[in-house]
Amino acid sequence: MKKAYKRIGGFLVLFSLCYIAACLYDIHLNYNFKEIATKKVYKSGVIPPDQIKDYVLKYKIKSIIDLRIPGTNDLKLNPEVPGELQAEKNAVAKIKGLNYFSNPSDQIPSQKNINYFLEIMDNPANYPVLIHCHHGTGRAILYSAIYRIEFENSSNEQARLNTRDLVLFSSFDNGTPKGEYLKAYVSRNRVVAQK
Repeated sequence: MKKAYKRIGGFLVLFSLCYIAACLYDIHLNYNFKEIATKKVYKSGVIPPDQIKDYVLKYKIKSIIDLRIPGTNDLKLNPEVPGELQAEKNAVAKIKGLNYFSNPSDQIPSQKNINYFLEIMDNPANYPVLIHCHHGTGRAILYSAIYRIEFENSSNEQARLNTRDLVLFSSFDNGTPKGEYLKAYVSRNRVVAQK
C-alpha cells in the first residue's frame, strides 16, 4: 500500500513539474502565443521585435493588433512604455505586407475599441491576425473571446470558459470585471435579432 502511495505521489510531483515547465516555456519563451482559430487568429503577449518576423513567417500572419496603452502608470496590468511600442512598429514596418493596427485598450474595452477591432476582423484581407497585449493573458484573451462570439457564434459563456484552462479564480471568473463583461457582451447578431 505504501508503494502505491509513493507511486501516486511521485506521479503527482512529476506531473506538477511538467506543468510548471510548460507554463514557464509558454510565458517566457513562447510569449503566451496561442492559436485561437485554426490558421486564422492567434493571441500572444509582447514578442521581442527581433523575433516578430519569425512568428509572421511561421504562421503566415498578415496583421497585428496591438492592444497596449503606453504610459498608464499601471505597472501590474499595463506596464507598457512608449519605446517598446515604437520598437515593435519599427520592426513591423520592415516586414513586407504586414499590417499593424494600434488599438490601445483598457482591461475592459470601450465601445470604440470594440468597433475598431470588429472593423479589422471584418476584412478577410487582414487574416491571419495576431492579437496581442503586454502579457497575453488579459486583453488579448478578452478580444479573442469576443472574436469567438462574433465570428464563430460561440455563446458568451462558452467564450468565457475558453479564456483559460482554469477559469475559476482567474480574471475571467464569475464576478470579475472581465468575466462579467464577457457574460454581458451583446454580439452584433443579437443586436440585429432584437430589432
